[in-house]
Amino acid sequence: MDMRNPTLLQFFHWYYPEGGQLWPEVADRAASLAETGISLVWLPPAYKGESGGYSVGYDSYDLFDLGEFEQKGSRATKYGDKEQLIAAIEALKAHGVGTLLDVVVNHKMGADEKERVLVNRANPDNREEISSEVIEADIWTRFTFPARGGQHSKFVWDYKCFNGVDHIENPDENGVFKIVNDYTGDGWNEQVDDELGNFDYLMGANIDFRNHAVTEELKYWARWVMNEVHCSGFRLDAVKHIPAWFYKEWIEHVQEVAEQPLFIVAEYWSFEVDKLMQYIDQVDGKTMLFDAPLHMNFHQASLQGADYDLSQIFNDTLVARDPWHAVTIVANHDTQPLQSLEAPVEAWFKPLAYALILLRENGVPTVFYPDLYGASYEDEGGDGGQYRIEMPVIPELDTLIRARRDYAHGVQTEWFDHPNCVAFARSGTEELPGCVVIMSNGDEGEKTLELGEGLANKRWHDLLGHREENVESDEHGNATFRCNGGSVSVWVLSE
Repeated sequence: MDMRNPTLLQFFHWYYPEGGQLWPEVADRAASLAETGISLVWLPPAYKGESGGYSVGYDSYDLFDLGEFEQKGSRATKYGDKEQLIAAIEALKAHGVGTLLDVVVNHKMGADEKERVLVNRANPDNREEISSEVIEADIWTRFTFPARGGQHSKFVWDYKCFNGVDHIENPDENGVFKIVNDYTGDGWNEQVDDELGNFDYLMGANIDFRNHAVTEELKYWARWVMNEVHCSGFRLDAVKHIPAWFYKEWIEHVQEVAEQPLFIVAEYWSFEVDKLMQYIDQVDGKTMLFDAPLHMNFHQASLQGADYDLSQIFNDTLVARDPWHAVTIVANHDTQPLQSLEAPVEAWFKPLAYALILLRENGVPTVFYPDLYGASYEDEGGDGGQYRIEMPVIPELDTLIRARRDYAHGVQTEWFDHPNCVAFARSGTEELPGCVVIMSNGDEGEKTLELGEGLANKRWHDLLGHREENVESDEHGNATFRCNGGSVSVWVLSE
């Protein structure tokens, strides 16, 4: 796995078709991904969700069922069965591409049995307000996995493993309910996001990491799954709802038992870079985080066009503040149209955004499946209307990924000195070439750059083919580069 300029591909989206097509597609595309320059593939949750063969995977039911047991209406998951999953990961590995597994351990859904317990109501808008009134009710918190019958793990989850639910029966009521039990202590977990007072509770039966048996089972699962499928790392879901001390401990454990150092990135979806920095501090820097603030800047820039100040696009981002812990993105399954965090980057701006994450030296960039392969789907919008969404292939993307491998080398120099036209250059090294990247969100852009004596009397062409002219530098290494309006050009040395 070449990690000199690592590039991550999110190989799915929320509306990927069901029917077990994804794992075979991963295997089919393994060779071309390696050839393009992808070094890591992030797969969707590979275990059985509450909605079985229809589950995108974030409604975790059984972490030990990788499409092996007849549970929730099917043996396979939405993406295929266990054999196909292992074959896909092996195909990637054969071509030097690593795999990240998606870890969803904030909650469980689809319990097998109800339990009669005591609960308190919590105010959904301020979860710190927990009523003293005790209600006896039935809740769905007992997970026995009858079809698996104790294979891989004999652990049975019950109400002592959880601290909250959003639905009780007998009396029937929906809301946020704090489970009363002696195993986990009062109140919610600390070291979680402070939105809604305390954001420990998100959905389903909320796992309580204060139960030592639970944390040990989740460490055991990690050891088991690494042994079963030989992944290269993990993507951690919804960490702002999970106490940071748990993931610090869990990551230390998996890194200790792994044969090679694992690549780990967590999703802390906040646009406040201070919150991301606080989390990195709480876990002792043991995980990278997705740069949600940069994604929001891309979204805003794509909507505002020439009114957006491109020179400020890295302001208040994780990659600017802490480049060593930043995984940069242009889109993901939550931000795509009709999803919960919908904030799509308009198609015209995506080549600019991808150039900004793929060709610069800081951050590990992530490519989103629909931008590389396209996607179309239908769903209901927030207003109840039915919508058909087309996510087109971004034509420049394949070339930009290759350019990262082939030309994103050497010292970086920036010319972020104009609101509508910015540029940066990579100097190259003795062995590897560099590039000059220029983009505009307004009219045609032009910059005269001083590249230094080492690049005197050289000739460049636009790798993306947006500009047809050649550029020549003078005897001092000065050259004038252009790009089209609302576009980007990547200038590389001609032979």
